[in-house]
Amino acid sequence: MTAPTLPLADRHALVTGGSRGIGLAIARALLDQGARVTITGRDADALARARDTLAPSGDTRIAPCDITDGPGAAGAFARIVDAAGPVDILVNNAGQAASAPALRTDDALWDRMLEVNLTGTFRWTRLALPGMVESKWGRVVNVASTAGLRGYPYVAAYCAAKHGVVGLTRALALELATRGVTVNAVCPGYTETDLVADTIAGIVRKTGRSEAEARAELTRFNPQGRLVAPEEVAQAVAWLCLPDSAAITGQAISVSGGETQ
Repeated sequence: MTAPTLPLADRHALVTGGSRGIGLAIARALLDQGARVTITGRDADALARARDTLAPSGDTRIAPCDITDGPGAAGAFARIVDAAGPVDILVNNAGQAASAPALRTDDALWDRMLEVNLTGTFRWTRLALPGMVESKWGRVVNVASTAGLRGYPYVAAYCAAKHGVVGLTRALALELATRGVTVNAVCPGYTETDLVADTIAGIVRKTGRSEAEARAELTRFNPQGRLVAPEEVAQAVAWLCLPDSAAITGQAISVSGGETQ
């Protein structure tokens, strides 16, 4: 009896920021669906550790690069394609969050939040789209945030960038609706990642609260009273990449325990 073919067999997925947290979970979920996966990140050692972790799940490659390196982006993307073939699935997961009151948000912080979270997403999408359009099949999934759907205090630059990601998603989805390419966003609430651990540490440092109190400050946003698991976000991303999800495009799907509706 022939084993069933996995739905993403023969598809190449590129996951930016794939060495840890949500990105690592997404890479594993796509491997489980049969895709071969390339993960990017700035830390070559962290990427190598992630590759070792993912290797039992399937064909995994790494590509150290910085998504904010505009001049180097085309070269990095070309090397990825040369190594593993055209990119059928792009998951723009790399991101960064920094907090400051609006009146103390200087141009450098503002520019960094937009460059990492919004411009990097657009830059890598622009690189991947020609191949997807040519093959008449593609999936772009942008990992945004509930900060792209609502506001939070003290993260104006981050919220602006993530709102931009959602707007970009909706615009591209309409442009590509007849070209076989879908573009969607997944918007996690506070998720159990290193990024949120850093946020909790920042609350402790700035306010003198205990770690438990700081964690409670974040979980109160989730009606389920908890942090989201990276694997929950990853499953939403993987679903959007499946062939049977072709009618889903231009959506910003909240994975937040009901925080946004």
